[in-house]
Amino acid sequence: MTASTVECTHDNGIAVIALNRPERLNAVVPALVDDLLGALDEAAARGARVVVLTGNGRAFCAGHDLKEPPARGDSRARIERLQEVTRRLRALPQPVLAAVHGYAIGAGAEFALGCDLVLAAEDAQFAFPEVGLGLSVTGAASRLLPLLVGPLKAKELLLFGDRIDAATAHRLGLVNAVVPAGELRDHALAWAKKLAERPPAAATLAKRALDAGIDGALDAALELEVSHALITEHSAEVAASLEAFRSRG
Repeated sequence: MTASTVECTHDNGIAVIALNRPERLNAVVPALVDDLLGALDEAAARGARVVVLTGNGRAFCAGHDLKEPPARGDSRARIERLQEVTRRLRALPQPVLAAVHGYAIGAGAEFALGCDLVLAAEDAQFAFPEVGLGLSVTGAASRLLPLLVGPLKAKELLLFGDRIDAATAHRLGLVNAVVPAGELRDHALAWAKKLAERPPAAATLAKRALDAGIDGALDAALELEVSHALITEHSAEVAASLEAFRSRG
């Protein structure tokens, strides 16, 4: 599958899904969400043994594209559509490995959180800037982030929204390993090949068993995030933040 905002290739049981808006640092727009969900469905339908999620160009994903015009239509439906990415990543029978380089900001960081394993290039930067913009987190970050880094550190990351580098992300438990930037794709494919050689049924059962306790509360977290997002989306603070960002030129 090749779409305007996502590329997907299949080789020897490995599906590589690459976000493909490099000119916008793979920032999220509705079309990218739709194409990503389609690529994940294709990977499952074609029986891939492992999925690698990455980004083309200089970044993994720089979050929502704030340069785009304000979204119109049903806000709840749009937010739930975005959250479906997290649901689909968690529900796939195949292990999903995120290969992160450059920015993984906001929704981009949440995409990585939804994966089973995360490899980061040395130049990777993670951040959750939503609170500073007057927004609320989505993508189950409210559930997954505290499990990885602990409640106190999760609150620090969300409330301050500071960027953290790959080494810090590794120390906190956000990523499994850090590799040289020029070697990220090779390392990701090596890990994927190793995963693809595992008996697929056993790999699926291991993923399901490990996620059972985590994902039991995921739907409740996602619903609460939707409620909070609907409250914050049309606030004066958000309008001011968006105007300031767009005025940068």
